[in-house]
Amino acid sequence: MRLALDTNRYIDLCRDVDGVAETLEEAEAILLPFPVLAELRAGFAVGSHGPENERTLRRFLMQSGVSPLFADEQTTHQYASLFRQLRAQGTPIPTNDIWIAALVLQHGLALYARDRHFEHLPQLVMV
Repeated sequence: MRLALDTNRYIDLCRDVDGVAETLEEAEAILLPFPVLAELRAGFAVGSHGPENERTLRRFLMQSGVSPLFADEQTTHQYASLFRQLRAQGTPIPTNDIWIAALVLQHGLALYARDRHFEHLPQLVMV
């Protein structure tokens, strides 16, 4: 299984939350969508352990099977479709999470996240 890792699950991994490392170890590949990287680095920028957290993130990204995932033109079409769906449903979710969902769908990934608002997108495969 190829997993897209949400911000909260990366933080869970760093905090040794039960089951998170085991789930990631079973993955064929782990991708960090660009909004996740941005959210993490924004937190590092305002936190008191920024340089240490950045080093931890860089070590994680250097592991075999782990890579960042960036948007392209096709992602923008996925984003627009999801935006339209969420608006029609009356169930908006944060903008960064729409980008994450768009990347997950575009690349046929499973999403490893704790955010319940992803349930508004039943086409997502959740872990």
